Formats: sequence, structure tokens, C-alpha cells
Amino acid sequence: MKLLETNEQFESYKQEGPVIFMFTAGWCPDCRIIEPILPEIEQQFNEYQFVEINRDDFIEICQSNNVYGIPSFLAFENGKELGRFVSKDRKTKEEIEHFILSLKE
Repeated sequence: MKLLETNEQFESYKQEGPVIFMFTAGWCPDCRIIEPILPEIEQQFNEYQFVEINRDDFIEICQSNNVYGIPSFLAFENGKELGRFVSKDRKTKEEIEHFILSLKE
């Protein structure tokens, strides 16, 4: 998973795609729980580029995209939002997979 480094990168990734942004933070226990399954999900859905956004480093991106809970996921392609899985709740592998599969509907 790539790590977002600048606001400009975020805008660039959004315009390309398809991309799935994962919003996280080092202090988030629910984010740490899903970390071990993320490589498998990335491999399973390799048509997407996955980009990690540290919520503490990019709070303005979170605010402008109404991401107030983590871990959360936003998907974009060609500048258009494809879908979002945004909440403060713990996510399971099955829920993340279902979210990604729903993007193709």
C-alpha cells in the first residue's frame, strides 16, 4: 500500500484510478487489527491502487471528504467518487471485501 505524502498526490490519485484510499492513524487500535489482512485484500483486488492516508497528517482531506471515523475507505476513479465505507466502527475482512465488490455494481 502506498503512503500519501502530499495533498497534491491525493488530487492526482483521485483523477487517475481506480484508487481506494484507506484513512488510518498510528494510535487507532481498529486500524491495527485490519493491517494483517490488507496485503491479501490488495492482492485480491489488484485492479485498484491502494493508498494509505494518515488522518493526523491530512486532517483537512478528512474534513473536506467527511471522513470523521477511522478506519475508513473512499474509492475514486477519474475524479468521481465510486463509493465510501466510512464510520468509526471496526471493519472485518468480509465487510471490506463487500465494499470493494459493491464498487463494481
